[in-house]
Amino acid sequence: MTCLKKVSIVKDMQHFYPEQNTPPERTSGDKPEPTGLPADLIAGEVSSQDAPRPLSVFDMFRIGIGPSSSHTVGPMRAGKAFTEYLEQAGIALQNIERIDVELFGSLGATGRGHSTDRAVLLGLAGYEPDTVPADVVANLPDTVLETGELTLRGGHTIAFTADNIAFLPRKVLPYHVNALTLSAQVRLAQGEDAQDTCATEGGHVLASQTTHPTGAGSVRRVARTYYSVGGGFVVEELSADPNQPRTHALATSAAVERTHNRAPYPFSSAAQLLRICQRENLTIAQVVRANEEAALPAAEVNAYLDLIRDTMSECVDAGCATTGELPGGLRVQRRAAALHSALIGRDGEPARGSAWAGSSDDPLRAMDWVNLYALAVNEENAAGHRVVTAPTNGAAGVIPAVLGYLLRFCPEGRDGGEDVARDFLLAATAIGALIKTNASIAGAEVGCQGEVGSASAMAAAGLAQAFGGTAAQVENAAEIAMEHSLGLTCDPVGGLVQVPCIERNAIAAVKAINAARMAMWGDGRHTVSLDVAIETMWQTGKDMLSKYKETSAGGLAVNVVEC
Repeated sequence: MTCLKKVSIVKDMQHFYPEQNTPPERTSGDKPEPTGLPADLIAGEVSSQDAPRPLSVFDMFRIGIGPSSSHTVGPMRAGKAFTEYLEQAGIALQNIERIDVELFGSLGATGRGHSTDRAVLLGLAGYEPDTVPADVVANLPDTVLETGELTLRGGHTIAFTADNIAFLPRKVLPYHVNALTLSAQVRLAQGEDAQDTCATEGGHVLASQTTHPTGAGSVRRVARTYYSVGGGFVVEELSADPNQPRTHALATSAAVERTHNRAPYPFSSAAQLLRICQRENLTIAQVVRANEEAALPAAEVNAYLDLIRDTMSECVDAGCATTGELPGGLRVQRRAAALHSALIGRDGEPARGSAWAGSSDDPLRAMDWVNLYALAVNEENAAGHRVVTAPTNGAAGVIPAVLGYLLRFCPEGRDGGEDVARDFLLAATAIGALIKTNASIAGAEVGCQGEVGSASAMAAAGLAQAFGGTAAQVENAAEIAMEHSLGLTCDPVGGLVQVPCIERNAIAAVKAINAARMAMWGDGRHTVSLDVAIETMWQTGKDMLSKYKETSAGGLAVNVVEC
């Protein structure tokens, strides 16, 4: 019998996640001066032309927890930042009686499927996405909801139930579609005036109010709004009225320090990057490396690049070794482990496929491995495990798959030493930085063309760089991949990063390889520039209906049936 019940727009998912954010020093006055921090660039607070340096490899590739950089990693960081903000405002966490969470726009629409609610809990508890233990990820949110108690960072326990989290998909704040407000009910000492003790920014009172008196004094509410602007980056709202935004970027102390060192080769467009390469006789990877090493020693840059490569490899290995059903209610079965077994099996005896699939005679055998790598990573991401945000979690499988292809099947990768993978990632960083600052990588803003499309362009550039391509050929490879991702919608079934996201990563990885190979057959001259493709992607995203931008309100999300 055919079941015609459609998958609900939002489903519960039993995984989620956090990460450290140290808010930079804030300035008083009408509006803080943008500093060129990564989140400032991404949020448009400072133009890429005015920034002291392009986005770094440390910004483009970050280790965190799945399934979404904008819907889990960002909100986790917001949760942790909120407790830090309260302490900076002179509020002792032990005086907090209640915390409420409001999730707006896309966070409200697909927050359950993307584990946004669970992520905020982890952030409030003080955990970070790159270091949180797996057992904490799997158990803490469920324990909170079962016991009705949440232990905040520092050890203070408050009552907390599902009623403390509100999903508000129809309310979109003006500054960004991914917004959340966290509010704390704070107990004041006898005679303490709520208005006088409230923290202010530039003369603005921050969402505070006095409620009913208690035996010990009064209770007031302090609230803070945050925007998850993509890739795990977070911007905080300084105004008491989100309808009149006055924002500032959250950043780690390391990011602040890097910003103080101007890049020797700043670039804000692909055309400018190509001119630098031609003038200085440098490859794109060499330009990015020079910019990185202006802020950090070469050994530290190499160590981070190797960490990213190794973490991607470990994620592939984990996905290839794990079977079973992905969480969330769609009952999607993992496929990577079975495919891996078939590919390493005896030639001519694959588990599935044609008579020669998986054998050494298969002319497209490498494609199966590329598919495997992408599936493995994205199944790990969908399960809420640790991945590399590249440039987002939903697109985390594309770059590892293409890098795996390079290292396993290409002589440049097998024989080139450690610098091959490093240069791959450095060239990919340049492309990702251009897309992030001149358009968007957020599915909630521009659809999946900004996530998987960006990852495909980055991977194509990295592969062309590894093949020995000129700067023009590397730019051409990125442009081909981006041009042919235009219009790609984000319509996750059930609000989960599973269908069509997992397979889409595999398709985008193969597209990246083809784009690099096409570019290498040419001399770098082409009609559509990467800058034009990026601008077109941004315009297309703005024109795209909201139901196709990570709301699970259109496309496959409402047309797939569940039995």
